[in-house]
Amino acid sequence: MTEEMLLDYMANFTKFRTRSMFGGIGLFNEGAMFAALTGSKLYIRGGGDLDKLLDDMNCCKLVHVKKQSTVTVNYYDVTKYIESDSADIKRIIARSIHQSVCQRAARKTSTPLRLRDLPNMRLTLERMVKKSGVKDVDTFMNLGASVVYCKVCDTYGSSIDRDVLWKFAGAIEGVHWKLIQEPQKRELLKQCREINELEPV
Repeated sequence: MTEEMLLDYMANFTKFRTRSMFGGIGLFNEGAMFAALTGSKLYIRGGGDLDKLLDDMNCCKLVHVKKQSTVTVNYYDVTKYIESDSADIKRIIARSIHQSVCQRAARKTSTPLRLRDLPNMRLTLERMVKKSGVKDVDTFMNLGASVVYCKVCDTYGSSIDRDVLWKFAGAIEGVHWKLIQEPQKRELLKQCREINELEPV
């Protein structure tokens, strides 16, 4: 099936927006990504009981290849079932969309209490951030990844790995840090340079 045919097929389930993701196209409903299109393959988001169902159907997970690494994400190739117009896959897709939207809504209403509870963050990073003057999740979110990273660099020295910046950005967006795209990385670094230029000598 062509990309256009797959998009038309998915339009039967819900209205959605698209944006570049995983080297292809991400499909979003109410801000929640529920599917990915790469070339002529459609991957739907797993999670919970859907993982076992899709594993039992021998659906392969999406492997996103980046310049120096690969990341396997929880989206399953269901193209062959769409081509055969399986009734089961229609139920699974509808369930995946509903689950994705509900999970996003739940995340928005339940802010983690501790910095270490955010994606990519761990106790070491939480301590670094707190020692740099960012004491809680609300402050972390309001300041943004670039400001927090600059504060950490001020405290610990400018040799702090750039991966820490990507981890902060992923923590704010709720994604694994390796999924931060190159355009966003460039923008984050630009913000850091601007912040450093504004600081008094």
